[in-house]
Amino acid sequence: MAEMSMQEKFAPNSICFGCGPANKKGLKIKSYRSGEGLKMEFQTSEEHQAFPGIINGGIIGTLLDCHGNWVAAIALMDEVGGEIPPCTVTASYSIKLRRPTPANSKLIIEGKVAEINGKIVKVELEMKAGEKICATGEGTFVAIEEGHPAYHRWN
Repeated sequence: MAEMSMQEKFAPNSICFGCGPANKKGLKIKSYRSGEGLKMEFQTSEEHQAFPGIINGGIIGTLLDCHGNWVAAIALMDEVGGEIPPCTVTASYSIKLRRPTPANSKLIIEGKVAEINGKIVKVELEMKAGEKICATGEGTFVAIEEGHPAYHRWN
């Protein structure tokens, strides 16, 4: 049996457009442990284009945001030796589009923790198509408490 992604294991009912396994029209990213953080692969398709042959920047932003969120959640889980990650949300993120990202390509996105401060995690991200870096990013993600509207979103 193939290894389950973090999303399939910890949030099988999530409807998030980027990473929710239960969203039939979503991107359904799958993040896996790798080295110091998480890694994912994403196969682009025609509907992800901004113009012929090039992927839309919003799709790139969504991939980096959702993957970064999972990097943070898993890091917080590991930090306390937990068995399930806390629900985290994006406080801020930014991306730098370094070159056009080709359509119909497999993207590799790697994320690692830059800093953990209590419930706040800063993450660094890199996205490649082939061997070329197409985008980089960073984000700040926060573990939330019961009462926050997104608290039960992974259940």
